[in-house]
Amino acid sequence: MNKVVKIIGQVSLAVSAGWIISSCTADPDSSGLEYMPDMYRSPAIEPYVDYAEIRGRVNTDQALVQSAKVPPSNTIPYYGVNKEEVLYMLPYKRKPSAAFASTHGLYGWEFTTNTEADYEYNQAANDANPLKLTAENADQMFKEGKALYAANCMHCHGEKGDGNGPMVKSGAYTGVPNYSEKVALGDGQLFYSIYYGKGAMGSHASLLNKKEIWTLVHYIRKFQNADYGKVDASGNMAGAVAAQDSVAVVPQDNNQN
Repeated sequence: MNKVVKIIGQVSLAVSAGWIISSCTADPDSSGLEYMPDMYRSPAIEPYVDYAEIRGRVNTDQALVQSAKVPPSNTIPYYGVNKEEVLYMLPYKRKPSAAFASTHGLYGWEFTTNTEADYEYNQAANDANPLKLTAENADQMFKEGKALYAANCMHCHGEKGDGNGPMVKSGAYTGVPNYSEKVALGDGQLFYSIYYGKGAMGSHASLLNKKEIWTLVHYIRKFQNADYGKVDASGNMAGAVAAQDSVAVVPQDNNQN
């Protein structure tokens, strides 16, 4: 009886050892044998998962290849419950020139069909900032604008918006404009330039959402007029620079239900 038990134990040990060894692999990227693959990998498609190995099926061509796809044209991020915030996510009505594909890397974008140079940029001169500046929100607006400017603009445009940022002083870039000399530009033109890029500056559409860019437009106006956003003795907002006939680019809600 003891001899039988001993034999069974030896056979079980050999089988266990073989099982453990067979689950090993020389591939450093392999997780080894997955005993419960559903616990390791979700059956649902996930945007940044390595799909080279799914449930025992191995496709070495897909190893370490990003699986996220470009969203369909004109789709928008939609999150939050604030209707006004959500409307800012709708597509920008101004289109870039087809030349932007080669000059600013906007491949695959929808371009304007108008062949006139800077047509959309010039049209944007009459677009007013839809993000209204009031006595109640001015301090917070400029605080947010300052943080956005420091993170995205100051390295070239300088702390004071004079075009003498660290990158310019280092000699890496030249021709960065002084904002105080751009008072004649409309709010929409500033937005257009930040969104699509202008000159040597690349597009910031992938870095900043539309509300953040309009916030930056307000902050840039402070460089041009120190009184911009201040309330005078009569309670009026001082320092307005937009043209009187400008039209606010208010996002449209097509759902009237």
